[in-house]
Formats: sequence, C-alpha cells, structure tokens
Amino acid sequence: MAKEEAQSAGSKSQRPITVDESKAVCCYANFCRVTGSPEELIVDFGLNGQPMGSNDKPVEINQRIVLNFYTAKRLLHALHISVQRHEEVFGLIETDIQKRVKPKEETKA
Repeated sequence: MAKEEAQSAGSKSQRPITVDESKAVCCYANFCRVTGSPEELIVDFGLNGQPMGSNDKPVEINQRIVLNFYTAKRLLHALHISVQRHEEVFGLIETDIQKRVKPKEETKA
C-alpha cells in the first residue's frame, strides 16, 4: 500500500499531510533511553563512544524527543513495520552484541 493510500485509508475526506523537511537536523545515535510520565514519553538519543567496553565518560545526549502516547504508539507501529521489512530482505537483526561478536582466531606459531 502506498504511503498516500495509507494516510487516506482511515477516511476518504482526509488530505495527505504535507511535510517541510527544509529545517530538519540529522545526527547519528547509537544510544537511546526512554523515560516518561503518565502523559508523555521522553526519548533521548546520544552517542556512546565505547559501546563494547567500560565507558568512563558519560553518554552525551544530543537529541530529546517528547511524545504523547498516541504519537508514540504510531511511531512504534511505523518502526515495527520498517524493521520487519528490513529483516525480510536482509535477515534477522541480532540485538545481543555478544551473539554478533566472532571470537578471534588464534594465530599458529
């Protein structure tokens, strides 16, 4: 189903939403923390400089997104569909880093 069709599937009277991306800021994150209150969800994104070892420096949070739970649920669904499609094409995404690390082969003397 096309994005425009999905947006208008709920109601025939809805018009597609126009998005202005001209002021969007892009940054990379390999760390995410989710906290919240009864009314909002707070998602912090940052860069963990040492994801494999002990981290002596704190993770620097670069972006904070505050969502109501309705928007969070829509985001959850959109992320689920996106990851599911990715895995269908490229295979399972293993989130346990210990299962992804291959043991170093011993060198023969």
